[in-house]
Order: sequence, then C-alpha cells, then structure tokens
Amino acid sequence: MERKGPKKPGRLPTGTPRGIVEDAELFKDVMSRFPTGVTIVTGKDVSGAPVGFTANAVASVSLSPRLILVCADKASESLAVLLRTRSFAVSVLRAEDEEIAIRFSADVPDNRFLDLELRPTEGGPPVLERALAWMSCRVWKEFEAGDHVVLIGAVVDAGLGPEGQPLVFFRRAYGTIDATPRA
Repeated sequence: MERKGPKKPGRLPTGTPRGIVEDAELFKDVMSRFPTGVTIVTGKDVSGAPVGFTANAVASVSLSPRLILVCADKASESLAVLLRTRSFAVSVLRAEDEEIAIRFSADVPDNRFLDLELRPTEGGPPVLERALAWMSCRVWKEFEAGDHVVLIGAVVDAGLGPEGQPLVFFRRAYGTIDATPRA
C-alpha cells in the first residue's frame, strides 16, 4: 500500500499531538473515500421557527441508553439554537433528495425549509415528512473537537418513512447505493 504525504513530519504547532497529518487536502481525500449517509439535522428556535443543516457525520453511539452523535461546524448558526434548546432531530435523506442536501449546506439559511413538509416530534424539533428514517434527541452531552462540536443525543422519538434508497456522500459527491444489502 502506497503511503501518501510527507516523508518526514514538519514542525507542528505547539500543543498538536504527534502523528497529526498536516496536509489538509490529503486528509479530506482519505475521508472522502469513506461513504456516509446524508442527513438533515433540525431544531426549533425560541420563536418556533425551524433551523437546520446537512450532516454526514452522524453515528450510533450506544444501544443502552440509545445515543447518537452528530458533528456540527462551530460556525453554524443552527448549532447555537440546538445548544440553547438542548434538542435536535435527524432526518435521513432519500436518494432523490440531493437538492435538499445542497440547500441545507448553503451558507444562506433563508430558503432551507421552502416547500418541505415537516412533522413535529415528541422531542420538539421537526423532521422532514419525506425522510427515510428519523430520530428526535435531547442533547445528552456536547464537546468541542477542532472546528466542530460533537453533539451526543439521547433518542426520545424515532420512526421510519416509506421504503427507499438512501442518499450517500462519497468522494465529495452525492450518489446512491447500486445494490442494497439483503435484510
């Protein structure tokens, strides 16, 4: 297996752990080869208006208690709402929802929810009515990790939408799974 990157590590900033890959593009290229699902993370501000962003760093953490994690960019305006309200929801996108993923990843949040049907959840934040699956969570813990905040959510409500194919993110592009594994 060919190793890419510098042969000798250069000087690292003070406090940087040894072994850190300095080349950001190499790191992004490596991570882009790990396919992920695509979700919309939503919340509700104090006035009841929905907020949200696209996330592909979402994972199951624990079965007992039922916990998931979501990574949110520290610069996200929606993150402040989720932290203030201590709740969020995750909607798993369908293969045909690429436009929704792009809309929610844009810097301008004005039209994110335009023409989308939302469903309230037990935990409060809305989910996309068209979601393949969804979870509503209370923030259980959060911590900073570089330029992101990791939210650990206790799942308080969950559901399944109609069967379908998921939207995936691979090599910095949206796509689908050609063959769905048998259940």
